[in-house]
Amino acid sequence: MLFPGDLFAALKGATKDGKMIGSVARVPDHVPFGRLTQDTVKLEFIESHEATRTYIYWLLRTPQYREYCAGRAMGSAVVALSREDFLSYPVPPCTAPRAHLVDLLEEIERRCRVLRENSATLEAIGRALFKSWFVDFEPIRAKQEGRAPERMVETVAALFPDEFEESKLGLVPTGWRASTLGDLMKDCDGTIQTGPFGSQLHASDYVEHGIPVVMPKDIQGRRVDAATAARICPEDADRLQKHKLKSGDIVFSRRGDVERHALISEREVGWLCGTGCLLVRSGPSFLSSSFLSMTLDAPRARQWLVRHAIGATMPNLNTSILGSVPVLVPDTKVLEIFEDTVSATEAQLTANSKLETTLSSIRDMLLLRLNSGELSLSEAAALVA
Repeated sequence: MLFPGDLFAALKGATKDGKMIGSVARVPDHVPFGRLTQDTVKLEFIESHEATRTYIYWLLRTPQYREYCAGRAMGSAVVALSREDFLSYPVPPCTAPRAHLVDLLEEIERRCRVLRENSATLEAIGRALFKSWFVDFEPIRAKQEGRAPERMVETVAALFPDEFEESKLGLVPTGWRASTLGDLMKDCDGTIQTGPFGSQLHASDYVEHGIPVVMPKDIQGRRVDAATAARICPEDADRLQKHKLKSGDIVFSRRGDVERHALISEREVGWLCGTGCLLVRSGPSFLSSSFLSMTLDAPRARQWLVRHAIGATMPNLNTSILGSVPVLVPDTKVLEIFEDTVSATEAQLTANSKLETTLSSIRDMLLLRLNSGELSLSEAAALVA
């Protein structure tokens, strides 16, 4: 059995380079218990050695340990690390400098966890408002029943109609318009375009430092994961000017998990829409990129995309399919109020993501130092700050 705080490691995996072999995890506090599989091992510690448990957890996340596991992994399709090799990994003593590094790593992990929890709360608030106004139509139904819409000032409530009418999308609020993403983009001078193809962007173009390129793998929860993004040099980015991102753009995964998209924030301005993606850019007359993103992330749109994607072995989208997604276009003033309401939330989500990326970079730097235990006093002071 596994309980909160327990460490366990995987001794089998499906990657030929052995990156997953030996991966360690710690049971979080909110998980009351769990069970081991036959391909994992639990690390047991004497109760008085909790500090050692934390030290070992971070030591088994260092690049040096990952290299050790990769060098000893055996097998082809399924690779494995023997128990003997796992137990033979040389553990340096937990000196005072290493203990200090571990304390910093624990604090970084705590702060990242708080940021993720805060982001989940903010995301839930925005989704709840979207669902209330544009899916359940709660303000309209309240007015139909002679009630004042809950938690809504009178001037905003007055913007919502008090009845429904038939449309291609079924009953919708009177005066709102059933459309498609493609027609909406035409109406607001927007575009839907495909990211650069292989002939425009080659594997040899990628560099260690440069302009990030957003690929399907980098799209998580309507956001871009900057930590996983590949990069190209500024000269190649300028060559692909057409694919540079602007705030409010939406980048879709064109193949595989075709439901996923990311709403581009100020942080990603100037980055590139990458191969395997589609770019949706609403024109200046459309007032709420947040509304459009949440519309395309709603269950009805996601299910529609999955049903209409093409391809026998892997689902694929093209501009025509994406442009055919049904969308409901509300009153312009309602859209403006919605954007004003959620824009601060969206900005905070972006700030949280940026800070978590920074903290993750610091964590990776500290992990590199953990084996040697080297960290200058000036570096430590800066990290604590």
